[in-house]
Amino acid sequence: MKKLYILTSEDLDPIYACVQGGHGVAQWLLEHQDQTWNNDYLIYLYADLERWIKKLRIKGLDFSVFQEPDLNNKITAVAIFDDG
Repeated sequence: MKKLYILTSEDLDPIYACVQGGHGVAQWLLEHQDQTWNNDYLIYLYADLERWIKKLRIKGLDFSVFQEPDLNNKITAVAIFDDG
């Protein structure tokens, strides 16, 4: 079963990371209207986002990126719908 994984920047305060993760969910939903998530599994993880973006691109996986305007468009969340 696929899960929606939300990677948040490891340098964010936990509460702010959750807010940014919510933006990541919204970004993924906006960009992937052809896919069905159904509000099932939602996994939040702290991560080195630049490193994971490189890995996801190498693997050719589809993902969404949220950039926070209040932090000079810094990437604060990455969302991927995957089974593993």
